[in-house]
Amino acid sequence: MNTPAHLLIGAAVFGRGQGRRVMAAALLGALAPDASLYVMALWALHVQGIPPQVVFDELYFSPAWQSVFAIDNSFVLWGLLMTVALIRRSPVLIAFAGAALLHLATDFVLHAGDGRPQFWPLTNWVFDSPVSYWDSTHHSLWVAPVVALACCLAFWSLWRGGLGPVGVAVFGLMLAAELWTARQWILFF
Repeated sequence: MNTPAHLLIGAAVFGRGQGRRVMAAALLGALAPDASLYVMALWALHVQGIPPQVVFDELYFSPAWQSVFAIDNSFVLWGLLMTVALIRRSPVLIAFAGAALLHLATDFVLHAGDGRPQFWPLTNWVFDSPVSYWDSTHHSLWVAPVVALACCLAFWSLWRGGLGPVGVAVFGLMLAAELWTARQWILFF
């Protein structure tokens, strides 16, 4: 899924009605598995001046980049953090690790040909899902509306959970970004 979708759904599942610290942790956890991609892609595109096609068709799949993705997309590492969070009964850590694990679970089933090694350090195996959130040759025309609906429901849940005006605006922008991006995937991919 797109990052705004991860943020909306992670916040709705793990942050709704739990206070600002827990909501912030849920948002950070939902973002964390994509953070290295953003840092490396922005560096390659804007500092090194590498063309987008090289960044996303070559570097993304390179052993070096996949090694980094293996760490922040590891069910094993996030599962260990969730275990610690549950033992400590820490709502902040539970929201952080839970949102990251939810991110990984949705990515696991929605990445066809562009998945990441999610069981590092046990293995570098990558699941190649038959379903994609963006690739029309892997059913994205069916997936995109379902993800958009899930994001709308997540926004509605957050709104009903007592968001203030700033929260409504922030999550509303996330929803708009997700819907716009989903439209782009459908029209161009």
